[in-house]
Amino acid sequence: MQQKDVLLTTSSEETATVAAQQLKGQEIVLKCLIEENVDTIFGYPGGAIMPIYDALFDYEDKLQHILVRHEQGATHAAQGYARTSGKVGVVFATSGPGATNLITGLADAQIDSTPMVAITGQVFAHLLGTDAFQETDVINITTPVTKWNYQITDASEIEEVMAKAFYIARTGRPGPVLIDITKNAQLQLTEYYGYKKCDHIRSYRPAPIVRKEYIEQAAELINKAEKPFVLFGQGVLLGNAEAEFKAFVEKAGIPSAWTIMGAGAIPTDHELNVGMLGMHGNYGPNVLTNECDVLIAIGMRFDDRVTGRLDKYAKQAKVIHLDIDPAEIDKNVKTTVPVWGDCKETLPLLTELVDKKKHTAWLQKFRDYEKEEVSECIDKEINPKEGEMTMGEVINLLNKLTHGDAVIVTDVGQHQMVACRYAKFNHTRSNITSGGLGTMGFALPAAIGAKFGAQNRTVVAIIGDGGFQMTLQELGTIMQSGVDVKIVILNNQFLGMVRQWQELFHDRRYSFVNITSPDFVALAKSYYIDGQKVSERAQLQSALETMLNHKGSYLLEVMVTKENNVFPMVPQGCSVSEIRLK
Repeated sequence: MQQKDVLLTTSSEETATVAAQQLKGQEIVLKCLIEENVDTIFGYPGGAIMPIYDALFDYEDKLQHILVRHEQGATHAAQGYARTSGKVGVVFATSGPGATNLITGLADAQIDSTPMVAITGQVFAHLLGTDAFQETDVINITTPVTKWNYQITDASEIEEVMAKAFYIARTGRPGPVLIDITKNAQLQLTEYYGYKKCDHIRSYRPAPIVRKEYIEQAAELINKAEKPFVLFGQGVLLGNAEAEFKAFVEKAGIPSAWTIMGAGAIPTDHELNVGMLGMHGNYGPNVLTNECDVLIAIGMRFDDRVTGRLDKYAKQAKVIHLDIDPAEIDKNVKTTVPVWGDCKETLPLLTELVDKKKHTAWLQKFRDYEKEEVSECIDKEINPKEGEMTMGEVINLLNKLTHGDAVIVTDVGQHQMVACRYAKFNHTRSNITSGGLGTMGFALPAAIGAKFGAQNRTVVAIIGDGGFQMTLQELGTIMQSGVDVKIVILNNQFLGMVRQWQELFHDRRYSFVNITSPDFVALAKSYYIDGQKVSERAQLQSALETMLNHKGSYLLEVMVTKENNVFPMVPQGCSVSEIRLK
């Protein structure tokens, strides 16, 4: 290799002599990943990204590559990895169909603020725009579903662009970034001086300036409030602010409810945790949203599934909104006091100014509603006396056996709402689900990634019979990688959530929601994954224990009642206070 000495200026304004190396772009990409402390990549090779894969052959001792069975599976696995580890998930894919297969996962990561860097190969630069084989304009296609994207056509750009990509993906409100690298840039020799992480980009301010006057105004409202109510979302987890959040709510003594993405920021059984918000959330948090006098939203975005009808949402309350993304302030709900900034920084400032209180009578109102909800629907769901098994009793028993310590990865549908409602989360980063996009097929690949991101924890995927069939090919990824994932298929022989809506709002006109499934246990065994099917309540505990104690991945299919509905429910177009218990 040819070398020459150059003078670099370090961030501390000291100088150092660094020897430049002549390296190909393909190897520079991998060196950048190592410098970013990447240890796991989820991907699928192809022609346009083949040079990078060729270089990866020599880096197998430093970079673990998990070969998925579909590029969408790579994105969901990277999401699961990012959500349990707190690191940036990394994806490799080739051009054309390989790149377009990433779109669903990128969109999912974008709306759920999951840090991810996707690296796609692209045709040679001189072929761009010629409709070359497997050429697709991935930059314009992915612009709406990424936080940032960039196409590299010259190897000299790789180091700087990679550094920017990781910085943008993980800072501020996290999100997915896509880097498209032409094949000539991968093969081209260029000078490499060593990697320097990015810590600043002109015009990009990941964390807004915290304004002291807003902190003071928020504290004044909270101190005067008689019925304050906290709504917390994933921003608390993304900001690693669980301890700061707990200190705030405990000092102020405020009842706190969570979005499904915020679950686990404080333990489910914490005395101030009053349950889940939203369409299938708990009774009290929904009804009392329209009775509180100060509403404090922390790291959540007032999604329509949380608010119901906006013109009837918390109109009586003063609203304080803490968020790192200024675009979320006043987007859906008008804010009385906006508190811009990273909640890890803003919460301690707020905690210092709030009075130590206990809102005993106000908290008791939540508990009274909880008793009614338990009587009207929860007890029947988790402790049925007869008939077929319910999803709720499966989740409840799983809770008891895992002591609320497992990572629960859910797909999308009725089982998702049941799992989020009844699972116990004693630890942060334990509820991995597709929140904003609602992607069926998410859970199986996401559980694979979640396990790689939390190798010392039990990972259980809760999946419906419909969603499982969307990405079941990732059983091949489990087989080849040897990852230990426990899979529970709750089979009601329906596309259950759609069926519930058709029953309640379309006169039981069950249009194309009956779904026939293969023998899931036999299918798993064809991938050398053990499993069993249970249809009797007496078999359930033993089957769950067998699954949890099994060394390696295991698939358990549980036949549950076909036409059971998830309640409570806020019907679409209704106020949160119009929530139905049955």
